[in-house]
Parts: sequence; C-alpha cells; structure tokens
Amino acid sequence: MTGAGEALLVIDMQVGFDDPRWGRRNNPNAEAQARRLLDHWRNSRRQVVIVRHDSTDSASPLSVARPGNALKPGFEPRNGDWLIRKRVNSAFIGTDLEARLRSAGIRALTLVGLTTDQCVSTTARMASNLGFGTTVAEDACACFAQNATDGRKITPETIHLAHITTLHTEFARVVRVNQLLY
Repeated sequence: MTGAGEALLVIDMQVGFDDPRWGRRNNPNAEAQARRLLDHWRNSRRQVVIVRHDSTDSASPLSVARPGNALKPGFEPRNGDWLIRKRVNSAFIGTDLEARLRSAGIRALTLVGLTTDQCVSTTARMASNLGFGTTVAEDACACFAQNATDGRKITPETIHLAHITTLHTEFARVVRVNQLLY
C-alpha cells in the first residue's frame, strides 16, 4: 500500500443533509470534489475512513431510524475502507478511530465532508491536537447558513470562510482537491 501513513476521512456525506430544513448551503460541488479525491485515494491504495453521524435525536434527518442516515451514493464503504459511526461532532469521541489510526501507523489525515463548521472543523481540530498531520480539502466541504445570536442571517459562504481560515491559521493545511491529485 502506498501512502501507508496517510488516511482520507470522508465525514458525514449523508442523504440527510439534502433535507430542506438545513437551508441554503455553499459549495454545491462539494460531493463531486470529495468523490474525485476519494477515487484518487482508493486508486493509490491509501486508507479511506468513511465517517457516519448516527444521531441519537429521533427528529434529526441523520437519525439512525431515518432514511437520511444513509451515506450518499458513491460514499459507501468498499473493501478495505473503515466505517466509523459517531454520535457527536468529532469522529474521535466515542469511537475507536484514534486507536485504529495509530495501530495502522497512520500519521497524516486529509478531511472532506459535511459540514465545514461542525463535524469537519471539530474533527480537524482534534486530529491536530492529537498530533496528526492534518489537511482539509476546502472545496470538498460545505456548510449551511445560520442565524447569529442577534438574529442576523450569516451566509454559508461567510461561515465556511471563517472556519477554513481558522483551521488554516492554527490546525490544518487547507488546500483544494486539485492540489492533492498527485
């Protein structure tokens, strides 16, 4: 296996994020970009980790009892991929992800997925704090608009940029997918 010390974490690419309740999101091409990187990663025989959010909230589109919990087409685990089921934002909390990575000698992680400001950011921050070399492919991530505490609507573009900027400043190398297709 080439790149044995590297893994791609594909975070929460789930059908439930297509639910209209989330509102408008940035980067409608995030899934296509993530699939490009996923295909490249598999072709180069590096470790793929598919992370799925199994919400404990029965009203959530990501609840295990709802169809939205399913992974989007093209993101289903294949032979050799690891499936990590999480219940909180970080893929490291309540899972065996860290132990599996360390056991496999993986020292560097590249992250893609949904949403930039929640599970991608939280997992990237923890990966960095745990000592993993961390990269985020920003054009393979997306997030949704939110309301600020004063009621103003914050655009998904602003939220994405703020989180990507903070990650790049302190926690991760932030790149575009084309920079990783080597």
